[in-house]
Amino acid sequence: MSDQQTLTVTILEREYRVACPEGQEAKLEEAARSLDRKMKEIRRTGKVFGIERIAVMAALNLTRELLDREPEDSADGEALARLEQKIDNALPEQLNIPMEVDDRQ
Repeated sequence: MSDQQTLTVTILEREYRVACPEGQEAKLEEAARSLDRKMKEIRRTGKVFGIERIAVMAALNLTRELLDREPEDSADGEALARLEQKIDNALPEQLNIPMEVDDRQ
C-alpha cells in the first residue's frame, strides 16, 4: 500500500485538503483544475446557484463526458468503474448536506 499525503487544491476560490496516494499528485492537481474550470463554466451561466449544486452539475457533466467516450481497452473500463464507485460513495454523503442558495453569486 502506498503512502498517503495531503494536498491542498483550490476549486471555485475555496481551498480543500485532499488525501492523495504518493506519486499521484500531478493527476490530482490536474483533476482539480479540470473540475474548477467546469464549475466556473457552470457558475458563469447564472442558472445554477450554490456551490453544492454547481458541484453536482459539474460531476454529472464530467461523468457524462467520460461515459460518452468508448473505453479503448479493459483498463479504461476498469478505471471508469472505479470512478463511478467513487461518485456513488460520495453522493450519499453530499445529498445529506443542506443546499444553500446564494443569489449573490
